[in-house]
Amino acid sequence: MQSPHPAPADLTPGQRRLITLSIMLATVMQALDTTIANVALPHIQGSLSAAADQITWVLTSYIVAAAIATPLTGWLAGRYGRKKVFLISVAGFTVASALCGMAGSLGQIVLFRLLQGLCGAALVPLSQAVLLDINPPEKHGSAMAVWGAGIMVGPILGPALGGWLTDNYNWRWVFYINLPVGILAFLGIAAFIHEHRRDEPLPFDFFGFGTLSLGVGALQMLLDRGELKGWFGSNEIWIEAILSLLGFYLFIVHTATSRHITFLNRTLLKDRNFVTGVIFIFFVGIILYATLALLPPMLQGLFAYPVTTTGLVTAPRGLGTMIAMILVGRMLGKVNIRLILFGGLSMTAFSLWQMTRFDLSMGMAPVIISGLSQGFGLGFVFVPLSTVSFATIAHHLRTDGTAIFSLMRNIGSSIGISIVEALLTENTQVSHANLVEHLRPDNPLAWPLHLLSATTGQWAALNAEITRQAAMVAYLDDFHLMMVIVLVVMPMLLLMKNGKRPVAAETVPLD
Repeated sequence: MQSPHPAPADLTPGQRRLITLSIMLATVMQALDTTIANVALPHIQGSLSAAADQITWVLTSYIVAAAIATPLTGWLAGRYGRKKVFLISVAGFTVASALCGMAGSLGQIVLFRLLQGLCGAALVPLSQAVLLDINPPEKHGSAMAVWGAGIMVGPILGPALGGWLTDNYNWRWVFYINLPVGILAFLGIAAFIHEHRRDEPLPFDFFGFGTLSLGVGALQMLLDRGELKGWFGSNEIWIEAILSLLGFYLFIVHTATSRHITFLNRTLLKDRNFVTGVIFIFFVGIILYATLALLPPMLQGLFAYPVTTTGLVTAPRGLGTMIAMILVGRMLGKVNIRLILFGGLSMTAFSLWQMTRFDLSMGMAPVIISGLSQGFGLGFVFVPLSTVSFATIAHHLRTDGTAIFSLMRNIGSSIGISIVEALLTENTQVSHANLVEHLRPDNPLAWPLHLLSATTGQWAALNAEITRQAAMVAYLDDFHLMMVIVLVVMPMLLLMKNGKRPVAAETVPLD
């Protein structure tokens, strides 16, 4: 029998800091990889002689593998021990990163990205669960501030770091950068984290895992391939939609009716704070990652910013997040948590309103200011949301709960990116048609353009400017949609309790 994990009171502040540093290295490494490869895709495509639709598999393979493997974290940690799963995940992720950097063909890099996604899936939920376990309840706010900084700042800084590495070295260093971080994380986890596991290994729900994997995997494929294939005009998309619905339907029915232990612990669904928090993190994922997906192509395509400049202009978003997390960690326990969440959501909605005021003649200041506002707002949402979602959950359910929490954030980000990208394409075409409609020789407003005597080159230049204006309108529409989503979700705060832990939750033994 394994010795139990030390209680928070048994750990010295120095031990907590070393454990926190070790697991946050792994968390930041995984979080960075969700976006760091995006800016390097054109370089990878040219180096590996891949087609435009094929190179997206470098991103898709990682996301699909991570989405499928994330819900498996709780069962693996319970059966084999959290420390062992952590070490294998970090080692596998680091080795897969090295293999991605050495890949010589598209098939190789896709295979190694699949391995990277499978190994990295457990890092985020395990790090959250460990931080909650090694800190007493009154320190959970500060612990989640540290954890949230890694989760949210990683994707924000990813494009800047990826662009710098690609410009100054080559795309392979986007993956090699993980090697020193992964080695340090592995050594720290091996040295400072104590092993613990359940006395009796839980049986594995193969049917539940299979149906959830089918639903998540097919949904992810649908979202990633939909725009390329013309959505439901494609047989492939129809097949993926049917498989996804079937997988989720069978999983829900199985979880609700089975008399045996199911893959998703039904006890989690009885906790109002956790269920509400999971729904909220789904929408937070939409806002955070959809914004990050829109800004770089907008700045590079419409404003002609270089890759490195784009990264630097968007980096202040991470600064706003870090400042907010420092402040909110001290506010938790002193201010009603729903008021903190309301303030964060209000600031996030305000930042998106600022983005709807963007125009093609602006400088860098509006992008930086709105980025700071949004980073500040999301920082005030993420930490208290993570804290209150797990405030009333028993210790032995934390790993399962953090896995579901991370899964919903990932699904939200995928859906958000797919929606805004699809609307961007469609609204650009609609706006272009509306603008061109008024450029007729019989329109007095168009006479200064000398349409009747325009040369072919002038027509091409005019069309390019119209397309640029239409794209700007489409970007503004996306920002407006995300602002509306935040405002619609805000009333759900009334469903949350303030997050004070009941005694019963404290008396549950450690897993």
